[in-house]
Amino acid sequence: MKIKMTCLLICFFFAAVKWGYGQNRDIYEIKIYHISSAAQAAAIDQFLADAYLPAMHQQGVEHIGVFKPIDGDSLAGKRIYVFTPFSSANSYADITSTLHLTDLPHGEDYQKAPHDQAPYDRMEVILLKAFSGMPHYDVPKLDGEKHQHVYELRSYESPTEQLFHNKVDMFNSGEITIFDRLGFNAVFYGEVIAGPKMPNLMYMTSFDNMDAEKAAWKAFGSDEAWIKLRDDKKYQNNVSHIDITLLKPAAYSEL
Repeated sequence: MKIKMTCLLICFFFAAVKWGYGQNRDIYEIKIYHISSAAQAAAIDQFLADAYLPAMHQQGVEHIGVFKPIDGDSLAGKRIYVFTPFSSANSYADITSTLHLTDLPHGEDYQKAPHDQAPYDRMEVILLKAFSGMPHYDVPKLDGEKHQHVYELRSYESPTEQLFHNKVDMFNSGEITIFDRLGFNAVFYGEVIAGPKMPNLMYMTSFDNMDAEKAAWKAFGSDEAWIKLRDDKKYQNNVSHIDITLLKPAAYSEL
């Protein structure tokens, strides 16, 4: 009975995203590999670059981002983040259910790794739906060397579902516009559909380098439009916890 109920809920979700208010909004998957050795990092890099990205390209999925925590961060060498955009919930369901990684050229070592030589300690998957204020992801146009680029992934948790939707509305009603005007080069804004932290939204911005990241946030903090929005009584107490992760793109990342 529980299995049938779970299947019904999943089917209801995909139907709602297709036919309801989520229509024409991207679906994003963020996969986080938890690792503890350089050998694991090398194995995942090889699999992603030589097997996963080419396979997704064959399915029409492009601009896959692969990121690692910046040097000096406590998570450096311990996490690899993979951002994969899908055009719809149906596309996500179809591709992920039919993509047999064991059949991929150059993917066999990763998939058939022995239990005592696993390529990761564990894998975390977060599923998101794009905000109505930015229904599709964007490929940032950054200057300078790629290894200097900084991608900032933020996670905002809310105390209740109602306050979560209030914070999403705050983004759609002005916060996204402010970020755009101040040059935050957003990759995406998304409502977390399924993940370890709920209710939750996540978004990613990008910068030429760390100096640009600091300058953008300084400008944001003193921006008159932001201060007015922040102090609006309508949008109070809608965030209970924030996680900030500064990332650098892998050499083969498409973002």
